[in-house]
Amino acid sequence: MKKIAVIGAGTMGNGIAHVFAQNNFQVHLIDISQSAIDKGITTITKNLDRLLAKEKITQQIKDNTLLHITAFTAVGEGVKEVDLVVEAATENIDLKLKIFQQLDEAAPEKAILATNTSSISITKIASVTKRPEKVIGMHFMNPVPIMKLVEIIRGYSTSDAVTQTIMQLSEQLHKVPVEVNDYPGFIANRILMPMLNEAIYSLYEGVAGVYEIDTVMKLGMAHPMGPLQLADFIGLDVCLSILNVLHDGFGNPKYAPCPLLVNMVTAGKLGVKSGEGFYDYSESKKAEKLAKQFQ
Repeated sequence: MKKIAVIGAGTMGNGIAHVFAQNNFQVHLIDISQSAIDKGITTITKNLDRLLAKEKITQQIKDNTLLHITAFTAVGEGVKEVDLVVEAATENIDLKLKIFQQLDEAAPEKAILATNTSSISITKIASVTKRPEKVIGMHFMNPVPIMKLVEIIRGYSTSDAVTQTIMQLSEQLHKVPVEVNDYPGFIANRILMPMLNEAIYSLYEGVAGVYEIDTVMKLGMAHPMGPLQLADFIGLDVCLSILNVLHDGFGNPKYAPCPLLVNMVTAGKLGVKSGEGFYDYSESKKAEKLAKQFQ
């Protein structure tokens, strides 16, 4: 594989593009919004600068990485000659199905179509294509340039050859691929989301506050980040979407999202991306904290 297309220039998409480009793949970064592409390239550049400052990469690696990325705003043009497409659009099933129908028509017959979905059925996504054996889940963890795990999800019809190719490709990216089967939430989110939901329930029921819940899990369970802070980082809307997939998929009330989570998403409190979730990430709050340091 030499040419890779990444659909979506957001948080996950630009991270995936960064990792492929840094490992000398030609990357087509595709988004319908030019502003999203510009923002994505800016993020990649900043992340490379951070690695450069820590002496984890050289200036040549940074320059080569950026040279390996070409931007497109038209899906058809961007996937015309690629070997693999990795879709990293919003976690919305209708949108993903529409994208995969487009990809199936526009991408070369040989191309593997992968999705970075964190919970949606690979089999369902593959069903709208004429190549279900070439459709697979490639679930990267955020932040993509740092996190080692890639969850490789086989759909019902995904071939052994395609699975093996994607496992080997992940290793070329210096990642650790783990193969799982296609059931709601796969492994990562089937285990993680109920834990986050329980933390939110503990807050909702007044068992403890935000700081206390996160401190217990960080210091008592050696988690690098508390569950409420992690939920903010993932995006509360994404957490809600995944819990709904689990709840609908299994029909088990234990996966029902906490009413507090539902209300926060409805109110637009989505975590880091909106500036406020369980914590306040607004510029005014940052300025206030900075001012306190010098008092």
